[in-house]
Amino acid sequence: MAQNKSKILILIHSDNGGTYELAKEVAKGIESENIAVPYIKLVKASQNPGLKNLPVATVEELTDYDGIAFGSPVYFGNISTGMSEFLSKTVQLWTAHALEGVPATVFMSAGSGAGKELALQAFWNSLAVHGMVLVSNGIRGTEALNKAIPQGNSVLGVTSMASLKDVERPTKGERYLAELQGKNFAKVTSALKDTHPKKEIAVHEKHMNFNEILTQKNIVLPQVPKPAGNYQPFVRSGNLVFINQVALKEGKIFNAGKLGVDVNEQQVKEATKVTMLNVLSVLNEAVGGDLNKVKQCVQLTGIFNTKDDYTQHAALMNVASDLAVEVFGDKGKHARATLGASSIPVNSSVEIQAIFEVE
Repeated sequence: MAQNKSKILILIHSDNGGTYELAKEVAKGIESENIAVPYIKLVKASQNPGLKNLPVATVEELTDYDGIAFGSPVYFGNISTGMSEFLSKTVQLWTAHALEGVPATVFMSAGSGAGKELALQAFWNSLAVHGMVLVSNGIRGTEALNKAIPQGNSVLGVTSMASLKDVERPTKGERYLAELQGKNFAKVTSALKDTHPKKEIAVHEKHMNFNEILTQKNIVLPQVPKPAGNYQPFVRSGNLVFINQVALKEGKIFNAGKLGVDVNEQQVKEATKVTMLNVLSVLNEAVGGDLNKVKQCVQLTGIFNTKDDYTQHAALMNVASDLAVEVFGDKGKHARATLGASSIPVNSSVEIQAIFEVE
């Protein structure tokens, strides 16, 4: 029976957790019918403690589901920026008619409630362009609402208002409506299951085997440096990996000291390469030895042990940036910051902080 159940994606963008709370109620409604299985995923990684462990969806996987429930905060009468950016990447699916006939429903979390109808309509317009079957919430469940409390209900999809003080949000009534919406959507999705042939969409992107690139360029990653304190070599939050490293080589600091006092620029550049190789080594461990899981080098920050009047930090950091691009190509291009410090732990001449997006 489980194999015959519909797969429903609940795709959300949530800043403060309001949309996620509604998503959980929608999921409860979907499960209650015992004919569908819900999967809650984010459009982008979140640093919110209650959201950061949720998986992040890809555009390509949208065609794997029998139905999709979309959830977003209301941003000035429109879809949130995060959801809008995700939908903007679905042009290839639109060109291939890949979502035509797939059921869709929407729900939103609003602040004051102003603009929610406009936002819901904007949501529907985006999905209608894909030819999705739009499933409204209608007026079901309104008889159970507490009329003394302003509710975020709409026939186009349930919403929640977050701005009223001393009122739990979503309210009991809004949660009930969201559960009903999930229950109804499960019925419609299951009824339409297999009526729209699923299409596999090729991603037009040159595949690069980054592990092979390391071999071709004779780049040897060192052993992952062991932490010198109560911390980890890396931390993964959602689809982001955070790494900090210094110029440690074979258990010792390489070219230690302050630039212009103990070491010269060339020596610091060599230390920068050693440090970036340490970063890549830790990254390699974070992705289980498969660098092909790296989607983007997001940010590199170089901190250099310099005198107060030194200003050529960018030239030193170019060594690390060039190595990132040498290994990952366009995926290695990143935002960057460089700065000087009066001292760096263990007398390293450089420290690099890195953020990578991975699968």
